[in-house]
Formats: sequence, C-alpha cells, structure tokens
Amino acid sequence: MKRFVMMHKADANIEAGVKPSAELIARMGELIGEMSSTGAFLAGEGLLPTSQGVRVRFTKGKRSVTRGPFVGSNELVASFAMIRVNSLDEAIECASRIGRVLGDADLYIGRVNEPWDIGLMPKPKGRATRYLILRKSDAKSEASDALDADIQAGLRPVIDDMTKAAVLLAAERLLPSKTGVRLTISKNKLTTVDGPFTESKELIAGYSIVRVATREETIVWAKRFGELLCEYTPVDSVEVDVRELADDSAFA
Repeated sequence: MKRFVMMHKADANIEAGVKPSAELIARMGELIGEMSSTGAFLAGEGLLPTSQGVRVRFTKGKRSVTRGPFVGSNELVASFAMIRVNSLDEAIECASRIGRVLGDADLYIGRVNEPWDIGLMPKPKGRATRYLILRKSDAKSEASDALDADIQAGLRPVIDDMTKAAVLLAAERLLPSKTGVRLTISKNKLTTVDGPFTESKELIAGYSIVRVATREETIVWAKRFGELLCEYTPVDSVEVDVRELADDSAFA
C-alpha cells in the first residue's frame, strides 16, 4: 500500500472567505465516511483564506515575513508540517526554526479551517490553533527521492523539541512531482497531466491523505471530491494535485 496526498486549489470564493453550504458539508462528510470505511482515508484539512496566512522566506541566512493575502507564485509543495500553537506569531517562530535549518527556503503558514470557523460548533475555550506549514519545492527537492542527510540531522532536534512540546502534530515529505498527476475536474470532464511539474501557481486550499494500492485509486477519490465542489459551489472546474508521500514522516 502507498500513501498519497490530494491537494485541492483555492478559488475566488475560498479566498473571499465564503463558507461552504450545509449541503456541501453533508456530502463531503458522506464521501469521507465512505473513504474511511474502505480504510483509505487517513487525514484531511482545509485552510482559511491566505488573508490569514504568512509567507516566511530565508535567503542567504536572511529572513523575510510577509502577511497575506497572496496570489499564487511557486505553490508546488515539497513537504508540510501540522502544528498547534497559541498564536500566529508562535507559528511564525516554528516555521523560522525550520527555515533556519533548511537554508534558502520558502514557507507558507496557513490557518486550518476548523469546525467552529464554518459554524458547526462553538470554539472550545482555551483551544490552541492549528496551522499548516507548507515548504515549497525547489530544484533540489525535485531532483531526488532521498532525504538530505545533513539537513535531516539539523532538523531532528527541532522536530524533537516541537514534538515533546506537543506543538508538532504531523510532518510529511512529498516525493518529487515526477511521480504525481494534476487533475482538472468539471461536472462532465476529467483532464489529467502527469508530472513532473515546473510550478503550480494555484494556491493550496486543503488536502486529504489516503492509503491505497495505486495512484489510480487516488485519482478516483480526487475526481469524486472535485465533482462535489463543482456541484455545490459556483465554480466551473477544480484543480487537484495528487502526489505520493515518502515512507519517512519527515519535513526535509
């Protein structure tokens, strides 16, 4: 069995903060329930608009922090980490600790769209906030399936500290995009393009991780997901990237 991540892209409504309809929430719940019953579904989250996100860049040892909203630039993902912290400033510091080890790196911090953000329940008192740190791909991450041993060694104490502090919830590394596929899904059509991809200018709106035997099984789930979005939101098509995850749960 292999693990794949399906990453759907943002549209104007998502970026405007339009909440999903009750019908879409119900149908997505049914789809996730079906995926779970087959043992395919492992995890998945949506992100709030990039107006609530931050980009952290390291270039030659210098850090820059830019607050959203953003338009897409290089949004091809190399790895991601889910953290739970008390503030966006804490999330920026977590990303910065990672970025200092990575060297030249481009990171995006997106806030997770929680059930209370879409009105399903009140926010629990004292609940910390989850953020997804996305590390963008570069030539090095796209060139090799293997880990960079030096960077991995440098990241290990950072990851250990964040794990012990119950800040780091999960970390995943994506294989290069040469093993991936990009789907454009509409109500009546599916178009697929195999990797590698030189870039993706579409912003990431959310993801799901599945465990299945083949990439083709993931494409079937991704198609059904995209068709629901086309049916219950005012979009003509949805773009989804399907990427295989590395066996090691690591950020570099």
